[in-house]
Amino acid sequence: MSQIGGGGLEPIGGETGSGGTQMSTTKFVHEGAAIDYTPGADTPAGTVVVQGDLVGTTRVDLKAGQLGALAVQGVFDFPKAAGVGTAFTVGALAYWDNTNKVATKTATNNKLIGKAVKAAADAETVVRVRMSQ
Repeated sequence: MSQIGGGGLEPIGGETGSGGTQMSTTKFVHEGAAIDYTPGADTPAGTVVVQGDLVGTTRVDLKAGQLGALAVQGVFDFPKAAGVGTAFTVGALAYWDNTNKVATKTATNNKLIGKAVKAAADAETVVRVRMSQ
């Protein structure tokens, strides 16, 4: 329970949080558009990297064993398969097929990368996606 004091809300009786226990706090680190990544091998710009359920892409060439970054937010053109049924509409969920190295609408066995922000016809080999993890 809190009361309004001269400096804003203050806990009554010196308690912090509920039940008298101190609540955990967070510490802002950065905006999160990119995350630290140290590749095991030289990795060229534009490489899609999957770590668990997290999908990122390199924006510059990265050297093996050297700290770099993976973009996990932003709008990127991802390769997609061409053929019947591969078209994307604006707003469609896009998944990364790490076996075939293409974006797909198929969720099964693939990792979410974001939503299409530009339509891509069946014949096109690229889809523009706003990454969102």
